[in-house]
Amino acid sequence: QVQLVESGGGLVQTGGSLKLSCAASGRTFSSYALGWFRQAPGKEREFVAAINWTGGITYARDSVKGRFTISRDNAKNTVYLQMNSLTPEDTAVYYCAAAQIARTIVRGGGDYWGQGTQVTVSS
Repeated sequence: QVQLVESGGGLVQTGGSLKLSCAASGRTFSSYALGWFRQAPGKEREFVAAINWTGGITYARDSVKGRFTISRDNAKNTVYLQMNSLTPEDTAVYYCAAAQIARTIVRGGGDYWGQGTQVTVSS
């Protein structure tokens, strides 16, 4: 069992940065792949980034490559999403997810989900 709690969302201007955190509970945190999704108003949830259990392999959707960086600290049971050069198109609720393998997350799935944190980018 893994419980996930996101934080770090907020309001930022275009071009600004935010760093999201997702704190996990559960003894098996380090064995899970982790990832981030987002859902904008009126749109379907979409994959943003994923990281495997060691932190050595990462994935990201094309629209955020070069701007967003996913990382994890297994000692702190936390996964991060550093978001730079934000645009209004990045406005969404961002969700953290955990799965047995990273490809599950890349394909849109997850075994455990957080409740989300709002990111709003003003123009």
